[in-house]
Amino acid sequence: MPEMLLRSRAVDVSTPPQIKILVTEPIAESGLALLREHHTLVMAKGLDKPSLLREIVDADALVIRSATKVDEEVLTAASRLKVVGRAGMGVDNVDLDAATRMGILVVNAPTSNSISAAEHTMALILAQARNIPRADASLRSKKWERAKLGGVELYRKTLGILGFGRIGILVAERAAAFGMQLVAYDPYARPEAAQKIQVELLDSVEDVLGRSDFVTLHLPLTPETKGLINAKTISSMRDGARLVNVSRGAVVVEEDLAEAIQSGKLAGAAIDVFATEPCTDSPLFSLSDAVVTPHLGASTTEAQDRAGMVVAEQILAALDGNFVPYAVNVDIGKQVSEEVRDFMPVAESLGSFFASYASGVSDSIEILVAGTLAEHDTRALVLSALKGIFSHALEEPVTFVNVRDIAKRRGVKIREVSSSNAQEYVSLLGISGLVGGKTLEVSGTLDPTRGEPRVIQVNEYDIDICPSAHMAMIVNDDRPGVIGHVGMALGDAGVNIANMIVGRHVGDPLAMMGLNLDQPVPTEVMEALRSSPGVLDAKFLHLSSLRESQPDV
Repeated sequence: MPEMLLRSRAVDVSTPPQIKILVTEPIAESGLALLREHHTLVMAKGLDKPSLLREIVDADALVIRSATKVDEEVLTAASRLKVVGRAGMGVDNVDLDAATRMGILVVNAPTSNSISAAEHTMALILAQARNIPRADASLRSKKWERAKLGGVELYRKTLGILGFGRIGILVAERAAAFGMQLVAYDPYARPEAAQKIQVELLDSVEDVLGRSDFVTLHLPLTPETKGLINAKTISSMRDGARLVNVSRGAVVVEEDLAEAIQSGKLAGAAIDVFATEPCTDSPLFSLSDAVVTPHLGASTTEAQDRAGMVVAEQILAALDGNFVPYAVNVDIGKQVSEEVRDFMPVAESLGSFFASYASGVSDSIEILVAGTLAEHDTRALVLSALKGIFSHALEEPVTFVNVRDIAKRRGVKIREVSSSNAQEYVSLLGISGLVGGKTLEVSGTLDPTRGEPRVIQVNEYDIDICPSAHMAMIVNDDRPGVIGHVGMALGDAGVNIANMIVGRHVGDPLAMMGLNLDQPVPTEVMEALRSSPGVLDAKFLHLSSLRESQPDV
């Protein structure tokens, strides 16, 4: 990807523009109302591609459902875009690779339609098994075809579930109530979840197809799943089996499925999704043994309300720079614990402190997670630390989305270490790297009383200071007069010291001063202090993402 795509989204801070949220498809009014409370909404439904390219130019956020195609051209046209929100689950209409490279967050509402999709799956299974659509149409045409429209029971039939995630589990729970035998395949399935509802996990797709009277699909659309149900895989299904799809249309080759029904290989199918939507022409539409619905899996009042609210909350969190739990293109783990979430500001501010102290980024960075924190999935902490490091060091936009790609592209090696030993702290974070031929090590933790980040160690010096926008870290002779000299020099320059901490190392004739400052230090004052008697080293830090210093009392 050309470097130009990793462009700055900086704007003129003297006249900050209003935040613009572009909404191109209908979402629940509750979600729109929440967005409208905070920012400017532009409702532009049914845009063609040229119109979308014009509207996206100055948008900070984009809210879509399944119809809007957000490809690389659209993303490139956006000069301020920070987040794309999909009011639903699937995001195959968004170019995730391009969004990730550009640092644009993609979020969805993965839990919003789970219950509705599971219920619709059961409705389709029952409708297909009992010929309900055919019976309804027959009776409305003034025919009484009771003998012709007999069906089959679900009781003791085997239901094969391909994709044993959130919706697959909900379907299994409901099918179990009908007395169905349950088998499933999902390489990422949790055995404990399957065991709890007596689902037998099998080793392959073919194993499930060969064992099942009904097969239900709950798969994302990926290169591996596209066209998964085709003539070859259908041939491994039981004769007279039935297929249900409420996931993604392109997972099934419709022509092959239609042929299998026409030949009698399969007894029928129930399909809610199609490879191309809206769909008004499919080989399945002419088959009486195929039950079809126009992508109704999430079409309930409750699901739409949930999707609208969830995506609105995600959009607002992303625009505010807060934690976003349903970020699709950020590897933070499936669930971020409360302790990890609380430590994310610690990790980011410590990363910014490290990079500012080092005046750049080293070629190799080690990130240590220690104490009870190490018992959790800490990927979010690593990303937070890297975001702090690279945001300070680079002018290009750095987000949770693209920070690992930036590190890789710049040849920075990242090593992640965990330890149960956090010294006298419950949990702590550490960042180290080679800077100017010397190793720089900084550690931080969360103040349990104030709930704010603390830097607790810089190299061999124990120091306890809250990171702030303007700081000074000075290594000096541990003798009378040096602190006074530093204070006087800063005071003469009009720089107010909001707080000062002195850190010592046992047996060392040197000490480290940590100062929170209300103003940046002029260059000439910095140089004069570095050459002052008793001062061995002086680092003046500007942590742009942090608050201005406040009295640390």
